[in-house]
Amino acid sequence: MPVQNSASSALISPLNKGLGSFDAAQTPADLARRNWNLLREDLSLPAAVLSLDRLAHNLEWMRTFIAEYGVKLAPHGKTTMAPQLFQMQLAGGAWGITLATAHQTYVAYEHGVRRVLMANQLIGRQNMEIISRLQRDPAFTYYCLVDSPQQVEQLAGHFSSSGQQVNVLLELGVEGGRTGVRNQAQTGELLAAIEPHQPTIRISGVELYEGVLDDESAIRAFLQRACAMTRELLAQGRFASQPILTGAGSAWFDVVAEEFTSAGFGDEVDIVLRPGCYLTHDVGNYRKAHDRMLRTNPVAHRMHSSLQPALHLWAHVQSIPEPTRAIIGFGKRDAAFDSGFPVPALHHRPGAAAPQPAPAHWEITKMMDQHA
Repeated sequence: MPVQNSASSALISPLNKGLGSFDAAQTPADLARRNWNLLREDLSLPAAVLSLDRLAHNLEWMRTFIAEYGVKLAPHGKTTMAPQLFQMQLAGGAWGITLATAHQTYVAYEHGVRRVLMANQLIGRQNMEIISRLQRDPAFTYYCLVDSPQQVEQLAGHFSSSGQQVNVLLELGVEGGRTGVRNQAQTGELLAAIEPHQPTIRISGVELYEGVLDDESAIRAFLQRACAMTRELLAQGRFASQPILTGAGSAWFDVVAEEFTSAGFGDEVDIVLRPGCYLTHDVGNYRKAHDRMLRTNPVAHRMHSSLQPALHLWAHVQSIPEPTRAIIGFGKRDAAFDSGFPVPALHHRPGAAAPQPAPAHWEITKMMDQHA
């Protein structure tokens, strides 16, 4: 299946938000020649802006971190769902891209991604058909998660009928968490369900998401459980090929690296970390997590640098109805708010020489659909 679209040649409609004025669809190169400048008010706000220098810094920071631990990186693409950033990450040494759905996988494939770790169950006929179509390309490698005999039966039924195989990672979970086998009995049932369907169902590794926990000691115990399962399956010869051991969201990837590499698998196992937010770097929860990492993780500590916020959302102050209250022209339609409100970073008045740092006491206290 050839790549259908290229981000560099795709036309951009004037109906997209955060742009300047133009009448007909243009290529990115055409728009770049207009030399728009946000600070001159050439763009309609609100607009999200990425710093290329900071993206490059964060790419290099993570490349160094991964190399120090000798592991692989499959950053979670759902964070940006921006194919040009996927290509930047792959060019920066990423082993593959992690995604969450069959449709996201299809989008990534159409923009040149050829190795996808789908950190989720593959459920539903149409979703399986999407993956089946992509797997007709021998250059495409795909992994999904399994945690139940019922899911194994569905996968086996679909992919055996098309004469294909599917790589699966056994997912571990915790009580009160989300997906994943909870105990040894469930693991045994899952393995028993897979056995008659080999080689259609190829056991390719072990997966977990430690972010369902928030206590470091509990997280380390969870990671050690994954290592123990991987070691046991290796001893039993259960893996169809060299296995993957994978975990790590954006908050605890240092702890995952520590525990997985200290297990001593060497070249027998490919350890794959999946943080997604490092590229743009959040200034809320993930900044706190990163500060912890810089204090406690020996590799991060001796790097003598940190991830930098690379994403800014610019908007107009549209009203100051009270001396200590400003109303800004962005809201829940423009910015995430489920993990904390955006943090004021800069302010600028048209005509001033350059933006200035926001005073430390400024904060967003409430967001509505179009106002903050």
